[in-house]
Amino acid sequence: MSKISPIINPEDLTWLNLDNEIVIIDASAGARDRYDEQHLAGAIYADVNNDLANIGDFAMGGRHPLPTSEQFSAVLQKLGVTKSSHVIVYDDKNGGNAAARLWWMLRAIGHEKVQVIDGGFQAAVKAGFPTTSKAETPKSVEKYDVQNWNLLLSNINEVEKVAETDNHIVIDVRDANRFAGLSEPIDLIAGHIPGAINVPFTENLDADGRFLSPEELDKKYSAVVGKINPENIIVHCGSGITACHTLLAMDYAGLPIPKLYVGSWSEWSRNGKEMILANG
Repeated sequence: MSKISPIINPEDLTWLNLDNEIVIIDASAGARDRYDEQHLAGAIYADVNNDLANIGDFAMGGRHPLPTSEQFSAVLQKLGVTKSSHVIVYDDKNGGNAAARLWWMLRAIGHEKVQVIDGGFQAAVKAGFPTTSKAETPKSVEKYDVQNWNLLLSNINEVEKVAETDNHIVIDVRDANRFAGLSEPIDLIAGHIPGAINVPFTENLDADGRFLSPEELDKKYSAVVGKINPENIIVHCGSGITACHTLLAMDYAGLPIPKLYVGSWSEWSRNGKEMILANG
């Protein structure tokens, strides 16, 4: 099968044949009430905490560590996803909430037919895709066999070892104020990992909240990473969610998908590691 674009335009949704192979998933973190009031017709809700993460000790894996293979297998069965499903996922934050995270998780287990709606829920509604408030019933399917995460992953020990070396690059996608340590709305300490550079994930989007073109993203990230080997590029955020937005953008640009440091700042900042704070 030829590779499909990881991004789907909302205007193209009405042309899809919404048969049994299509599974639409709403991955808007913390928006269950909005989902219950209005969601795209047929969309099943995926909860970032219970479905896309395995919550435990934040110091060991961060706020949103990956679920086990067995857990994710059960989630996919609950959502009605099979290996032949064409999964279309969205959220209400232009892909930066949890849609990109689910995209990455599916790609990491070898599921190629998965796309994120460009512009998310709001863009799909504007494009005329029908919405509803009725409860959706996932398709009854057999268990999805999940073995391993096959995309590149990093961890706190590797990041500590390589973040300040010349042949690696660590990209922090949080907003500039959080990176600088001027604010921290979620985690206990404000600041960033020594050696990391800041490329906010919001810069992947244009003024309308749509992804920049593949050509623009290619130019942007090729300039950021230079000649660094893709296996030596590590991307992180606060807890491994919005980092996936940048991984999605790079894949959309036709670039290799770099390593994801899932634990991110939420793990790093709870382990007594060296940090760059607002006061230096």
